Amino acid sequence: MRRRLDWGLVGLCCCLVVTGCEDSGDSGNGADVGVTDLGGDNDDTQQDTGGTTEDTGDTSAISDTGGPAECFLADGAEEPEWIDKVLCQNDFLAVASEPIDASIPGALSCKTVLDRLDDNRFYFQNSKKYLIHWEFAHKHLSGNGKPLVPALGQFNQTEYYSPARRFILGALTFYQEPGVWVYEISPYDTASFDMIQLAYETIQANTFFGDELFFHPTSAAIELEAKKLPSSVKQISTDELFKGITYQPLNLAEGVGRLKFMKAKQLETEYLNFRDIVVLDSVPNDIAVVAGIITAQLQTPLSHINVLSQNRGTPNMALIGAETNSELLALDGKWVRLVVGPFHYTIEEVTLAEADAWWEDNKPEPVGVPNLDMTVTDLRDTDKILDIEGLGLGPALKKAIPAFGGKASHYGALTEIGPDVPVPMAYAVPVYYYRKHMELNGLDKVVDSMLDDEAFKSDPAVRFEKLAELQEMIRNSPVDPAFEALLMTKLATDYPGQRMRFRSSTNAEDLDGFTGAGLYTSLSGDPNDPKDPIMDAVRGVWASIWKYKAFEERSYRSIDHKSVGMALLSHPAFPEEESNGVALTANIFDTSGLEPGFYINAQIKGVSVVLPDAGVTTDQMIYHYQMPGQPIVFLSHSNLIPPGETVLTTAQTYELGKALSAIHQYFFKLYGPPPGNPLEFYAMDVEWKFDSSDGGPAKVVIKQARPHPGWGLNK
Repeated sequence: MRRRLDWGLVGLCCCLVVTGCEDSGDSGNGADVGVTDLGGDNDDTQQDTGGTTEDTGDTSAISDTGGPAECFLADGAEEPEWIDKVLCQNDFLAVASEPIDASIPGALSCKTVLDRLDDNRFYFQNSKKYLIHWEFAHKHLSGNGKPLVPALGQFNQTEYYSPARRFILGALTFYQEPGVWVYEISPYDTASFDMIQLAYETIQANTFFGDELFFHPTSAAIELEAKKLPSSVKQISTDELFKGITYQPLNLAEGVGRLKFMKAKQLETEYLNFRDIVVLDSVPNDIAVVAGIITAQLQTPLSHINVLSQNRGTPNMALIGAETNSELLALDGKWVRLVVGPFHYTIEEVTLAEADAWWEDNKPEPVGVPNLDMTVTDLRDTDKILDIEGLGLGPALKKAIPAFGGKASHYGALTEIGPDVPVPMAYAVPVYYYRKHMELNGLDKVVDSMLDDEAFKSDPAVRFEKLAELQEMIRNSPVDPAFEALLMTKLATDYPGQRMRFRSSTNAEDLDGFTGAGLYTSLSGDPNDPKDPIMDAVRGVWASIWKYKAFEERSYRSIDHKSVGMALLSHPAFPEEESNGVALTANIFDTSGLEPGFYINAQIKGVSVVLPDAGVTTDQMIYHYQMPGQPIVFLSHSNLIPPGETVLTTAQTYELGKALSAIHQYFFKLYGPPPGNPLEFYAMDVEWKFDSSDGGPAKVVIKQARPHPGWGLNK
């Protein structure tokens, strides 16, 4: 069945569709459909498709009930270059487009242009043909008696930032699920309140829904300017728009499997198969490999289950009320095909034969992991892990990962970037000591026997039990005394008296195309606290390589389990966290790369942003760091702080932005888009904290950076 939406209006970028800076493209873009130029030549007397230009204050075509007496465009009219009025639904559909940079569906949008040098002439431009304002203005509003429209760069500077601008640029958007019409300007537009009011009132007077129009401030800066607007300009916030959203695509993909309804709590005791498509009542902290996920609560783009879905290439979506959705319930226990798209989803029943055929055709490509390097035995400071000067970044990482794993090796790269990327002093324990621990205690033979066991291979319950037993053996087996002495000497010498964090770093994580996010464990130990021993933390991280979820994930990607080794990344713990979070060095809602920004997910103190407790919300924002004024677009707010406050100050957001920008540029040559496809999505996934352990103001600390797998569009 297909989710039915009125008009088929679908697609929404983070619940925002805003006009964008022209050299980066605009939200609300649609495909070029080869529209014939019906707007006339570039002169002052050009004829508009659908009729001659009408007085912008004439509302005679709008009925007393707010509905249109007739459309502006005649039935059967050719697609216009622009229209002067939107007097019916079909008028809007003729010029509006679905956004290509969409995460939460529910919007259709058209660009608007008000020409202040032409008696405030107003245009609803065809946004299917003209993706950005400049393209339309350059073709139709330049020369032949009109002032020339300058080149793109100068147009951006004047028309978004100058008080003396010629044009007022915006977008008219219909948000379907809330059922709201809004006027919006770019989050970095510096238009004054009187400019906003003029455009808003012009749209009111020339649309069939005029009395129902709202102005939607798209950034904190515009919210401040909007406070000057009169009460006649009705406003609606992003939070209010979010309340109407019921469908959220997180990873765009197709999956075929057996539909299964579960409570998230059941995941702790029940087993899922990699060919299950699971419907959950809430967002779980963890989940094994499945063919698809539908949650009845909205997720965050960097939640563990979504990063896992992106890594697997499996569909992931949220649907409010999914657990009671009658159409989904009718398919419970049946084989289905689920397709999660940017604007809608489809789900339909298939036969077992069709499901088997689909799986054979769509098995994930095997992931090759680097062969372990057992020759490295020193505990190495992270600033000495990579030989970038001698080898270059890519070859240096390739050489280091077999010994120190992906996380520690990429951490070593962070130490090379410079002062904009502060990283704590750290060191790495090579995989040699994990393998030696397994061999000295006969655990390698336990692994061999376990992997050969037919019951283990065929029964997930047996697999879970055997893996748990193996983890317990790893945690309880004695550590090589020579290694323990080496490690404790390192801590006493370089980190005296400090509680230490030990983080997983396998040769099968943080790779380009396979992040392994959330598969393994990080633990802390204190050399001065007998109740918190260092070696318990070390063995606990080693044991996590055999967690059920990690094992299933590797099996799904055809990774040889015995080829994987666990190194450790270790640094002081953060006892004075003021805030923490994750970020992407690109706008996750704009996979085209045309609306640049950083996606930031922030929370107070050490409260997790990727594994939050039920009901806990975070600050989510798009930070347009490269744009003048560096506007911040908040998508949600933390409910652990008072209303009206934010987790990060403006100054802290700027410090984080500097680090994200430097990280993005540093890894660009290695992980960025290929020359033939410069708009292919590229981002680094970054973990950060603001910590005040040194006794001063909280400072940004970068904990990790790894290549992000994208959200399905490039798979």
